[in-house]
Amino acid sequence: MTKIDLNVDVHHLARVEGHGNIRVAVADGKLLAASWEVIETPRYFEVMLRGRSHDTAHLLTSRICGICSISHSLVSLEATEDAFGVEIPECAARLRLLAKHAETLQSHALHLFFLAAPDFLGLASALPLIESNPEVVGLAARLKGLANRLSDLAAGRTTHPVRFAVGGVTSFPTRDALLGFRDELVRSHDDWEATAGLLETFEIPDFARETEFVSLDGEGTGYPYIGRRMCSTDGVRKGAGDYAEMTNEWVPANSTSKWCKLSRDAFAVGPLARFNNNHAALGKAASGMAERFGLAAVCHNPFMANVARLVEAVQATEDAIAEIDALVAPGAMLKPRADVTPRAGSGVGAVEAPRGILYHCYEYDDAGIVVGADCVIPTTQNHANIQADLEALVPRFATEKMTDAKLELLCSMLVRAYDPCISCSVH
Repeated sequence: MTKIDLNVDVHHLARVEGHGNIRVAVADGKLLAASWEVIETPRYFEVMLRGRSHDTAHLLTSRICGICSISHSLVSLEATEDAFGVEIPECAARLRLLAKHAETLQSHALHLFFLAAPDFLGLASALPLIESNPEVVGLAARLKGLANRLSDLAAGRTTHPVRFAVGGVTSFPTRDALLGFRDELVRSHDDWEATAGLLETFEIPDFARETEFVSLDGEGTGYPYIGRRMCSTDGVRKGAGDYAEMTNEWVPANSTSKWCKLSRDAFAVGPLARFNNNHAALGKAASGMAERFGLAAVCHNPFMANVARLVEAVQATEDAIAEIDALVAPGAMLKPRADVTPRAGSGVGAVEAPRGILYHCYEYDDAGIVVGADCVIPTTQNHANIQADLEALVPRFATEKMTDAKLELLCSMLVRAYDPCISCSVH
């Protein structure tokens, strides 16, 4: 009988944000160790928020992440507006959602083409595609470029938005500029269709581990991006004010990030969680894309998150077009901001960042100065599930045909499927 000994030691996993290690050991076919180690130096944004005025908090928190800066800005504003009892104008809410869609398209295009695709194409990075497959690089550049420019339009710039303010937005883009992007978004469906053709060539690993999935609840209003209700596939339902009961953060021994749990020892957030909880809210085009790849709820294969990202990109494109249609309607963009009167109290915001549900909670004094803050990051919520997936994945594939190199790739692909923002998770 063949002796199965396997060892994986990945020091600083590539093509993820931040620093994380993977260590696996198999001896005589038995799993000795499988660990996901977060070693990023902690960052103290919650402490930095203390003493900051309500009208600048969102400018600081957008710096938590260079990829999800719009989500961090929006959730910060949501928390402040909840604390002060502010209801923003509908047109301002629509422009914020348009920016949110731009960020979703930015992030999903980045992940699919530059972070995930090399694994399925047998490449160390996306750079060799410049010569071997320039059509794919052109496709990626068009989709990412469109999303970047849409962010410029809606948020004021590509990253770290400047068009938002407590109570709404500082200004609106012109009607002509919005209509120009509407035409581009319609045409981009052809590029997402071409992206689907590329994904159809990917061999997605056959692996599943049952877990709990947590996301915002669309509550019958559509696919969720910003909201006040959370849900899980295990039947948990809570309001934004109960976010701490939804996350239950704790400190593990092998991580500089907290971990989370809910009904089980781990749960997952992100595109697959959103799909599993809200698939019925998808439009016809996005639903058709899911069916094309056999993605059906409840899907427990973490590698299918890449398909879920494609489905969400199609949905975000349609939703962005709808927001533009509403914004260009006669008289729509009349009032950018509501009146804001600071008051003592606390507030919570919940937003679906590309990597999963994101929470900010602030406590204010009567002058509108932050006296306490709590931020729960999507990747923080995913760490425990990544660990559990690794522990299940390795025995499943530790066969006589497995090699150290193949197992290293498989484990790396698993972690990358979560698209972790590691330095955000040690906020």
